[in-house]
Amino acid sequence: MARYLKVGVAQFASAIGDVDANLKAHLSWIAEGRAAGLDLLVMPEVSLTGHFGVETLLASAIRRSDPRLSQLAEAAGDMPVVVGFIEEGRGAQFYNASAVLRNGQLAYLHRKVNLPSYGRLEEGKHYAAGRFVDNCVLDDDWAAGLLICADVWNPSLTHLAFLHGASLLICPVSSGVEAVGIDFDNPGGWALTMRFYAMMYGAPAIMANRVGIERDLTFWGGSRIVDAFGREVAVAGAGEEMITAELDFHDVRRARHLLPTVRDSNIGLVHREMTRLIETLGVPEFVRGDSK
Repeated sequence: MARYLKVGVAQFASAIGDVDANLKAHLSWIAEGRAAGLDLLVMPEVSLTGHFGVETLLASAIRRSDPRLSQLAEAAGDMPVVVGFIEEGRGAQFYNASAVLRNGQLAYLHRKVNLPSYGRLEEGKHYAAGRFVDNCVLDDDWAAGLLICADVWNPSLTHLAFLHGASLLICPVSSGVEAVGIDFDNPGGWALTMRFYAMMYGAPAIMANRVGIERDLTFWGGSRIVDAFGREVAVAGAGEEMITAELDFHDVRRARHLLPTVRDSNIGLVHREMTRLIETLGVPEFVRGDSK
C-alpha cells in the first residue's frame, strides 16, 4: 500500500495588511499546488496579512467563518492547505493563527502559544496567546503537529505535539534576519532546529518562511522540507518559489524503531514533576520577576 505524502511549501511575500490582495496570491499558489498533484501545501505565518499586518490589526483580523477562508477551502479541494491569518476570536480577542483548509471547510486551527516580545518582535503587545497543542489528522498514517514560528523554540510545545500523536511537524514562520539581533543567526538556527526535531522524533518537518522586506525586517526565505532522519530533501532560496518533496511513512516507521523518543517519553514522570514544581514553588521566580 502506498504510504506517501507529496508536500509543498509556497514561499512568497505578502502585501502588508491587505487580505484581499493576498487572497489572490493564495488562490494562485493553491492552483499551482493542485496542478503539481500535492497532498499538502503549506504557506507562511500570517500569510494573509504579512508580518506587519498586525499594525492594522482591527482592519486585518478576520473570523474563522470569514467567506475568504471558505473560498480558499473550496479552491483547495481535497488537498489540505495551511494558511496564516489574524483571527478575531470570541470577545474581541485576537490571535496569530494558522488553519488547515480542505474540501470547503476549516478542518483545524492552531493559535500561536509562544508570543515573542524580544529583539524587534512585539507580538505580546497585540495577540492573545493560544492555550492548546494538538494535531490535525490528515489520513490513517499522517497526523500533523502544527506549531507557529516561536512555538517550536519552546521544546515543551513540540514535545506535546508529538505526544498527541503527530507523525509530521508543520511550522509556518515569519523569520527576518534582524528579528532577534545581529549576533543571532536566524537562518542557521532554523536549519538546525528543523533537522533536530525531525531526527529526534523520527518525523518529517516542514518550515514555510516568507520573503521580501517589510519595514525593518528582511525575510530570508529558506523554507525547507526535512525527512524523518533529519535530512534536508528540499530547501528554498531567497525568492518566491514553491518547493516540493515526497515523504514516505515507512521512513517514519524505521526512524521511530531505531530511535523511539515518543515511545520512551515518561509522561507520568513529567506530570508528577511539573505538579511538584508548582506545589513547591508556585509560579517560578523567573516568571514572577524579581520584586526585591
